[in-house]
Amino acid sequence: MSQLRLTRTFVRRKGRLTQGQQRALEQLWPGFGIDVPEQGVLDLDGLFGRTAPRVLDIGFGDGEALVEMAAADPGRDYLGVEVHRPGVGHCLLCAEQAQVENLRVATVDAVELVRHHLPPRSLAAVHIFFPDPWPKKRHHKRRIVQPAFLDLLAERLVPGGTLHLATDWADYAEWMLDTVEPDERFENTCGPRAFIPPPPPRPQTKFERRGLRKGHQVHDLIYRLRPADAG
Repeated sequence: MSQLRLTRTFVRRKGRLTQGQQRALEQLWPGFGIDVPEQGVLDLDGLFGRTAPRVLDIGFGDGEALVEMAAADPGRDYLGVEVHRPGVGHCLLCAEQAQVENLRVATVDAVELVRHHLPPRSLAAVHIFFPDPWPKKRHHKRRIVQPAFLDLLAERLVPGGTLHLATDWADYAEWMLDTVEPDERFENTCGPRAFIPPPPPRPQTKFERRGLRKGHQVHDLIYRLRPADAG
């Protein structure tokens, strides 16, 4: 049993639901939500009603950036994972307003979703934008970007699929580099230990704006799963 299985990579933050968010969770969940079973692999074609490239967005926050990406990219399906209920409710409201059809959301542990419920070679891309930085050294084992999680992603991504990481914590940015760069299955699309020049090819997120207000510098990385190592 790996350490990643034993250690939670997130904290369920408490937050009060607005009336609109509560309505969204009650009324819009049947259209956008995925009730992940305790066991078994998800039928993604059945959930989305088609066969298409799939993007997994881990920890989407309030969901505004996720909905914007899905609306601008109708040829691909987006699966968002978030455990914070107010954020999920807000995402559903945004999805309803944007009238997106290529978006589904789940409220489970992303590691367990990837490990147990997503089939091999089912993802064209994985997004991990502004994950919990767990800044204290004794908590670094809780960071989601770990070698064990890369093993899971390498199995779920299609050959040539991409892993897009973003953080506003300088220490976590170096951690991401130190974790992914040695993994020969993944190639940095900007060159060894190189970050993406701003602006990144994604919408700005709520957590990003918060970091910028604090004077943090944003770092983006995109890695590609090497086709030769994805057989």
